[in-house]
Amino acid sequence: MDRPEVRKLVIVGGGTAGWITAAAFARLLGQRLQIELVESEAIGTVGVGEATIPQIIRLNAILGLDENAFLSATSGTFKLGIEFVDWGRKGSRYLHTFGDTGMTLANVAFHHHWRRSAGTAPDPKGLWDFSLHQLAADQARFGKLDRVGNTAMTGLAYAYHFDASRYALFLRDYAEGRGVTRTESIVESVARDGESGDIRSITLKGGKEVAGDFFIDCTGFRALLLGETLGVGYRDWSKWLPCDRALAVPSERLPVLVPYTRATARDAGWQWRIPLQHRTGNGHVYSSGFTTDDAAADLLMAGLDTRALGDPRPIRFTTGRREAFWAHNCAAIGLSSGFLEPLESTSIHLIQSHVSRLIQLFPRAGDPSAMRAEYNRRCEEEFAQIRDFLILHYHRTDREDTEFWRFCKHMDVPDSLTHKIALFASSGRVGRDVDDLFRDASWVQVMLGQEIVPADYDPMADQLSEAQLAEFLANLRMLIARAVGTLPTHEEYLARHCPADASLLAA
Repeated sequence: MDRPEVRKLVIVGGGTAGWITAAAFARLLGQRLQIELVESEAIGTVGVGEATIPQIIRLNAILGLDENAFLSATSGTFKLGIEFVDWGRKGSRYLHTFGDTGMTLANVAFHHHWRRSAGTAPDPKGLWDFSLHQLAADQARFGKLDRVGNTAMTGLAYAYHFDASRYALFLRDYAEGRGVTRTESIVESVARDGESGDIRSITLKGGKEVAGDFFIDCTGFRALLLGETLGVGYRDWSKWLPCDRALAVPSERLPVLVPYTRATARDAGWQWRIPLQHRTGNGHVYSSGFTTDDAAADLLMAGLDTRALGDPRPIRFTTGRREAFWAHNCAAIGLSSGFLEPLESTSIHLIQSHVSRLIQLFPRAGDPSAMRAEYNRRCEEEFAQIRDFLILHYHRTDREDTEFWRFCKHMDVPDSLTHKIALFASSGRVGRDVDDLFRDASWVQVMLGQEIVPADYDPMADQLSEAQLAEFLANLRMLIARAVGTLPTHEEYLARHCPADASLLAA
């Protein structure tokens, strides 16, 4: 059935998901859409998405945000990657960085040259001897570095840590300044068209009706519109990702603001640490099937690096996704579309990627079924690719010291991941999908970090003589050390360019 032109967009729910959606639509489609966001401060938000990946830089650029102003307003810091502690085995440690390790030479990825140089008994940790990001992280340094000297070696790739609630407020000011109407209220009912089944309007507490042509569900785990109203089911992935609960607690700021997130494996899950300018974000993601809430809370509090600033806040979830991300005239963004634990800081990325995709495919008028099918297909693929990347961390481990880790090590995993592991283990090659969020460098670092050492390497790496290879590796280490030595400390960079507002530090 043909539909009239879409003129009124209604976003139900605020928080990071709602206000990223509102800001992006206002910036890119605000001239032709009337946009209204309905939220209730009484409901609150999950608000733990404090770590990001580099794609957020593109979102901020599209919105025209000033990086320094944004970081000052959100008490933000810079992030070069995620340090994984005790994952492959107890005592192991590696940094999944956002950049390349070493550099490509003679059209051969660096890790193949490294694997050749390592001989018959390679130590996976050795790869990070050639990581610009690792050395900068070790020395708590940060600066803008596009290239290493006059070489082809890429510089520092980065993302951010920030206070998610302040980021939502920052984007709210942005969106309202570009014409978005905010309505503070609770949704009491949803009305659908009797013929098409589309959502026609929502009724708010007090009786006000808000009609729209298209609705975006940002109501969190409840999924009021897509799930409860339209009946779109949920696909449960907990057989592969069994963690189903989290506890979040802030603590005092770290004495040294390191430019990376830390994820430490625990007995039945893992603990995050995110350094901000005014405090430290902490949390414990765990499986209720393998530990108790009290034990998880005790482990979290005992593992804090600084004094707690409150009591742990519980969050419950089921890993998975909606059977469809867009149904009728409604799309779900954020937690209402699905949940993948924040092990690789993909929560905010999934919000922005879905918003970007929805804007690219947003219907103007007529039958939207082809756009809707394409949107769902691409969202489904993205969720599956991230799912596999997360499972890799759990499954490829030598840990069998707890029931949880024994389960993860011996569980069956998706065929798509089994293929990637086998390909890398045999040849060092990466079976990356074209649209995969994670680059080859990411798969390589996590595979090696989880101690999957390739049995062989790309034969094209043999183009170099032994002497040429040794000289190449020695020069790389010298260039990296020299480049990192020119960088200011992370704290110096923050103080010079984007110090948190004094009122925020006192809050």
